[in-house]
Amino acid sequence: MQNRELRVVFMGTPAFAVASLRALLRPQEDPGPAARVVGVFTQPDRPAGRHGVVTPSPVKEEALAAGIPVFQPERLRSPEGFAMLESAAPDLIVVAAYAHILPRRVLELPRYGCLNVHASLLPLYRGASPISTAIMDGQTRSGVSIILMEAGLDTGPVLTQASLPIRDDDTTASLTEKLAQLGARELAAIIGPWVEGRIEARPQDEALATMTRPLRKEDGRIQWRWPAWKIARRTRAMFPWPGAFTSLNGTILKVLAAEVLSPASPAALAPGLIAQVGGEPVVGTGEGALRLTRIQPAGRKAMSGAEWLRGTPAALGSVLEDRT
Repeated sequence: MQNRELRVVFMGTPAFAVASLRALLRPQEDPGPAARVVGVFTQPDRPAGRHGVVTPSPVKEEALAAGIPVFQPERLRSPEGFAMLESAAPDLIVVAAYAHILPRRVLELPRYGCLNVHASLLPLYRGASPISTAIMDGQTRSGVSIILMEAGLDTGPVLTQASLPIRDDDTTASLTEKLAQLGARELAAIIGPWVEGRIEARPQDEALATMTRPLRKEDGRIQWRWPAWKIARRTRAMFPWPGAFTSLNGTILKVLAAEVLSPASPAALAPGLIAQVGGEPVVGTGEGALRLTRIQPAGRKAMSGAEWLRGTPAALGSVLEDRT
């Protein structure tokens, strides 16, 4: 590679991946071969929002702004999808939350393989929802791993890892942004050493591996028989999508932020029963009580719990429902 640039294809879709793409576009700190992003692969434009407006991915918008060719095949396994990739003639493929499993012939195409920026400390939390699941599990640290991809899902050997603490008030949104920036820094530092053979990838310990699955909308439904600490974690993990929610008199009520009531309420509250402490709504759970600090009623804007309670005084003494 001494005499020519490193041709890089980037694959990614959501906002998490944008930081890694930007890292590839910045001048390199490591004195390795000059890298140039020759193409970006991202998911096709999809309907988004309440009105279903067809919207490009954040990665597509970033690539177009930088003047990089964008490819959006429905499937890389199709002859058309692979032909798009082959025409870019990549020396290296970098993947960050692309939402496609790469077939073997794609993995074998670039000279320096395919690197994946994954938002966990592998082999922990492989799969689709590592950030949300770490918050739900009450982990105190998370991180990023850059791996050399192979046929298995997030099973490839690790080139580098970096970690950071999970704060008690971190949501999936806030932690995603922190890990995106951390992954971008690690990626920028690793490209040169990797292609010049200065890094040896180390295998993951399969005995420690854990898996996550894609989140579903129903994962956001609060079960009030759970302990307060579990609901508080779930609320943070489900923000911004699918959002934690419950039902009051058959109408959806989104719980955007909540915290365990401390000290505990003076009298035990039945699961789902709404009371108030200091003008704020407090709800009984299977263990302890939960203060609802930010709420969004159906069809209305988000508001503080206190504001909601002032406008809905009849809610006191009602029971929030586990089902609509």
